[in-house]
Parts: sequence; C-alpha cells; structure tokens
Amino acid sequence: MKNDNILDMSEKSRLTADITLLMLKGAGYAAVFVLTLWFVIAAMAFIGRILPEQSRETPDPINRSSMMIEATETGQV
Repeated sequence: MKNDNILDMSEKSRLTADITLLMLKGAGYAAVFVLTLWFVIAAMAFIGRILPEQSRETPDPINRSSMMIEATETGQV
C-alpha cells in the first residue's frame, strides 16, 4: 500500500481530520440547500408583493362552495 501521509500525522489525527472535513462538506451542502430554498421563497414573496392590490381581493377562480352533490330520490348518489 502506498504511504501518502505527507504531513506525518498519526492515524488517529488523520481520521479526525478526515471526519471533520466530511462534516464541514456536509454542512456546506446543507447551507447551499437552505439558502437556495430561502431564495426561492423570497422570490415568490417579492413577486406577490409587486402584484396589484386588486389581485388579492379577487374571488377564487374555482368556487368550491357552489359544488353540490345531487341526490336522487332513492338516496343514492
């Protein structure tokens, strides 16, 4: 096996350094994910704020309250 221990570290120190590096790499990936998600939500909120006030007061285009189930005389739908 090739000895690539150029820093002349002990095995325990090298293992600790490798684990620390992997944890920092994972934290970096998590930070990128969270910041991307935050940016998408902030962009949607910004678009919602630049819409005119009338768009917030309009009724829902799908009026679910007017949907009725018609019952027959036998009581079956």
